[in-house]
Amino acid sequence: MNVFVTGCTGFVGGAVVRKLLEASHTIRALVRPGMDTRQLDGLPIERIEGELADADSLLRGMKDCDWVFHVAALYAYWGYTWDDFYKSNVEGTRRVMEAASASHIQRVVYTSSIASLGIPRDGTPGDEETPVTLEDMLSDYKRSKYLAEEVVREFVGQGLPVVTVNPAAPVGVADHKPTQTGKMIVDFLNGRMPAYVDTGLTIVDVEDVAEGHLLAAERGKAGERYILGGENLSLKQVLDMLSEVSGKPEVRARIPRAVALAWAYVDTGLARLNPKHIPAATPDAVRVSSKKEYFSSAKAMRELGYTFIPAREALRKAVAWYRVNGYVYGR
Repeated sequence: MNVFVTGCTGFVGGAVVRKLLEASHTIRALVRPGMDTRQLDGLPIERIEGELADADSLLRGMKDCDWVFHVAALYAYWGYTWDDFYKSNVEGTRRVMEAASASHIQRVVYTSSIASLGIPRDGTPGDEETPVTLEDMLSDYKRSKYLAEEVVREFVGQGLPVVTVNPAAPVGVADHKPTQTGKMIVDFLNGRMPAYVDTGLTIVDVEDVAEGHLLAAERGKAGERYILGGENLSLKQVLDMLSEVSGKPEVRARIPRAVALAWAYVDTGLARLNPKHIPAATPDAVRVSSKKEYFSSAKAMRELGYTFIPAREALRKAVAWYRVNGYVYGR
C-alpha cells in the first residue's frame, strides 16, 4: 500500500512508520519545517514538507495513496494556549479528513487517545463505550482530543472510512523528546522523583501501539474506535517496576493530592516569571491524576487480534534506551 502519515517525527508516529516499513508499505511522511527528524533519519521514505494548516501539502502527500494515518497532535501541559490545541488537534484533524475525502482514501486511521474516553466512577477499567461528556475533560489537551473525535464522526457519517485508535501511555525506544510518561521515567532514573501521588495509568510498549495501528488499518471497522492499551497499574506499581529493572532505589513517600496541587500552582507561577523554568507539574496535570486512567483493550484484542507485552518488559526496554542514549546521569 501507498501510505501517507502525519506526526511521523513524534514518538508514536515514528513507531508507526517503522512498523509500516516492516510490513513492506511505501511511506510518504508529512514533515513540518524545522522539526527534529531523528525518528525518520535513515528510513526509506518520501518526505513532504508542510503542516496540518496547509491543505495543499496534505493533498500533495495523499496523492495516489491508499491509506492515511493521522497521528499528529499537540500534546503538552505547559507552554500552549487553548487556541494552539484547537488549531492543531481539532482544525488540523478536520483538514486531514477533508483532504482524505477529496483524495478518495481507502482507509484512514485516526490516532486519538484514552484522554478522550470516559472513566468509570467505580474504579473499573473504562472501554470504548464508557459514557463521557466534554465537561469531563480536565485539560485543554483532553478537550481538544474529544472534539477531534467529534470531527471524525462527522466525516464517518459522510462515508469516509475512518477507524479511530485510542493509545494508552506508551513507553519504549526512540522517545527522543521525551513524552510525559517518558519524562517521568527519566526523572525517576535521575533521582528527581522523591515522592508520588496516588494515581494510575495504562502502560503499553510503543511498538505494540504501532502494531495496533496497522491492525486497525487491516481489520478495523469504519466508524469504530479501539483502545490500544496494556497493563493497568498504580503509579506506585510503575515506580516499583522501574526500581526492579533499573536497580535504582524505590520511591516510598506519597504526596497528598492537595499538596501536589498547591505546589503545581507555585511551580507554574515560577515558570511565568522565568520563561526558562519548566514546571514539574501543572494544576491540570494534577487534576488529571485525580482519576486512575485504567482501560480495557478487550475490543481491540477481540476484533483486531491486538496483543501487548508485559509492562515490566516495556519499561525495561525504555530504561535501556534512555541509558544508551544519554538521558540518565551516573550509574
